[in-house]
Amino acid sequence: MVFADPNAALAQAQAVLMSDPPLLHASVAHQVIGIWQRDWGDLRLALQHLRRASSLAARAKAPDREADTLATLGVGLVHAGRTQQALKILEQAVERGTGHTRARVLYRRAYVGWVLGRHVEALGDIRRAIPLLRQAGDTIWTARALTLRATIHLALGAVDRADADFTAAERLWDTTGQDHDKADVVESRGLAAFRSGDVPLALRLLAEAQEQYARLGTPTLMVSMRRCEVLLAAGLAPEALAEADAAIAVLERSGGQPTRKAELLLIAARAALQAGDPHAASARAAVAVRLFARQRRAWWEAHARLTQIEARAACGRQTGRMVKDAAAVADRLAAFNAPAAPEAWLLAGRIALALGRTADAQRHLSAAARSRHSGPPLARMTGWTARAMAAQAAGSGPGVLAACRRGLDVLDEYRLTLGASELRARATKRGAELAALAQQALLASSSPRRLLEWSERCRATTLSPPPTRPSADPVLQSSLTAFREIAARAEAARRDGRPVPALERDQRLLERDIRSRTLYLRREAAPDTSRFDPAQLLQELGNDTRLLDLIVVNGRVQVLLCGQGRVRRFDAGLLTDAENEAKLVQDGLRQLAHPGGQARLSMVQEAGRRLEEILLGPTTAHLGAGPVVVVPPARLHRVPWALLPTLQERVLTVTPSASNWLRGRAIAPPPAGHHVLVRGPGLSGGMEVTELADRYGNAILLEDDHARVPRVLEELDGAALAHICAQGTFRADSPLFSSMRMTDGPLIAHDFERLSRSPYRIILSSCDAARAGTDAILGLATALLPLGTAGLVASSAPVNDQAAVHLMLALHEGLTAGLSLAEALRNARAALPDDAIHRATGWAFTAFGAM
Repeated sequence: MVFADPNAALAQAQAVLMSDPPLLHASVAHQVIGIWQRDWGDLRLALQHLRRASSLAARAKAPDREADTLATLGVGLVHAGRTQQALKILEQAVERGTGHTRARVLYRRAYVGWVLGRHVEALGDIRRAIPLLRQAGDTIWTARALTLRATIHLALGAVDRADADFTAAERLWDTTGQDHDKADVVESRGLAAFRSGDVPLALRLLAEAQEQYARLGTPTLMVSMRRCEVLLAAGLAPEALAEADAAIAVLERSGGQPTRKAELLLIAARAALQAGDPHAASARAAVAVRLFARQRRAWWEAHARLTQIEARAACGRQTGRMVKDAAAVADRLAAFNAPAAPEAWLLAGRIALALGRTADAQRHLSAAARSRHSGPPLARMTGWTARAMAAQAAGSGPGVLAACRRGLDVLDEYRLTLGASELRARATKRGAELAALAQQALLASSSPRRLLEWSERCRATTLSPPPTRPSADPVLQSSLTAFREIAARAEAARRDGRPVPALERDQRLLERDIRSRTLYLRREAAPDTSRFDPAQLLQELGNDTRLLDLIVVNGRVQVLLCGQGRVRRFDAGLLTDAENEAKLVQDGLRQLAHPGGQARLSMVQEAGRRLEEILLGPTTAHLGAGPVVVVPPARLHRVPWALLPTLQERVLTVTPSASNWLRGRAIAPPPAGHHVLVRGPGLSGGMEVTELADRYGNAILLEDDHARVPRVLEELDGAALAHICAQGTFRADSPLFSSMRMTDGPLIAHDFERLSRSPYRIILSSCDAARAGTDAILGLATALLPLGTAGLVASSAPVNDQAAVHLMLALHEGLTAGLSLAEALRNARAALPDDAIHRATGWAFTAFGAM
């Protein structure tokens, strides 16, 4: 009962102890209270009750009852970190128990073996227990044993065997009323889905388990730990770190299990490492190593040591001793059949290469590469990465490319399971190293056309996933509505100078709920299997248009100039220098958006000249006089390209990839598409919307109370042209919530993914709508391009509202004359008054997509 309805069992056990019970009844009651405190309360109190339960059973001269209580006490002692004492007590329990009781004791010892990482021993115990439990007709304990055996199989990497046991256990649980145990199986199936690489399914199952636990009134520490693991695998390190820290705090307040604290510290260390804080990661991993060693949990200690070495290497302290330590950890992990062993060998090889120890590196990389043909996707990617690094060390360019190609293929397969935009984008970090290795190999080959092909291959993997249409989840839609209401109330409170902490807290909770639900989405669209053809690109460009594909190799920008039937490569400057200049430009444009910023104009122009020299170098002498298409790296999407002197008077467009530009050129406008004009609240400008409504005649005008998110989305679907004038915000901490402000709250990036067809052309006359994150293409502008939008105009910096009105009216004048977005924007800039505010406004806006 303590696992079917824990709180009811606790109350009943306490009632039994108040009634002067017989020794055996009292033993059971103390055992129940001990189990409850062990799993959901204070471990110190748990051990007191479990020792009392064992003492009462001994006084009652009931060997099987005593064996059962000793086994439960052994589990509690392991969680308290008293491993040697626990193993001795469990051995006593096995000796004293008989028949059915011994099978339950063997189950507990198998569980302890799993906690300690002694998986082979644990598997032996559980295999002995299951036939005895089945023979006794004990459905509940047989189901528990099958669940545990499945979990041990997972730790050993046998996902198929684990899935079979989970399925068998679920069938048994359906015949019982053990709701808590059923929730345990759902949680474990989430872990199995994660191990097999299905992140959305894992998150959905863990959420289901959490809801079931909540209905039972039991804490959800283990679910939080599982979620942390999955979030880490998906690349959401900050979220995993926050969840791990919160769980550690709960555990410390409740006096909970030191074993769980050690595991959470390891998760937090890995999360800090992924989040770019290796010093914090090293410190947390060191504490985890000490705790695991004290608890005699060698399997866990090995994993913590791997994280500790990774963190030390990331801090820049690479030594020969670290190579030996990493190799020793890899050998220990391999002895445990742990899937992390290839990661440790790869780490040893990577450090050895950095130290110039090629022979050692080749040996360790070869060991890591053995994982490339089997196992979960991330393990196979590790194997192909090791293979590519080994080929690079051996000077084999073809070998590097072959390994990188296979590794990116694995990544493509993995990303097919990821539905949410945020997961899709962040998961691609796994392929960044493979892409860099391939580009380094090709840079030495002096083949610009092949480098272009690989640039597009990498961008197709990392930047241009097919869109996912979210399902009609009523709970999600309700959360989105509530989010908009809270955000609108918070914005109003800020304007009035009222405190907003409570509203901000509620908003964060709703954001978390929305993000959780969107993470469950699976991609239903088939992958784009078409291969990029440079010849097709060159044919489409013709003799006049030039495409500049900017890639970064070893920290330096390389420019691939495409046009006139050929591809040429030019060396440019350092990426870090370009980022610094881009930041200066952004700061200058922000100041020029306000009256009195005239003095900053020359500074911004000079920064633009320096930026051009860094980004384009000698390429500018070969651009001709025709249109230009720029394909920048993700970290340079905040550059206002129209500010660069050579590009200021050109027809200019920016696109995430050459393939994206070709697709945009092929998109036909809707035959009966309508025009939609939207004006959000709180704008001093935006007056062009009324004039545009008169110009277009039959355009749909949405403003004031009509500019609500549901109505706006309804009209945007399938429009030929959408002009949205609203305050825009990019959320670097959570790109999913990048937004434009409507009357009822923010219109966020996720909302656009719900459209059947995004508008053919979109003009975002709003502040900061185009800026994408430095780690992924997730801003509002680039989120729209894969959804059926051929081209859009948006600002990469805050703009002056009144100056934007002049620019927008001139832009639409060009569109009504039949010009493309890029042509109309070029002409609109030229038509603006020649003062600092208007010039800065013109530079801030960029045309994205096809011309």
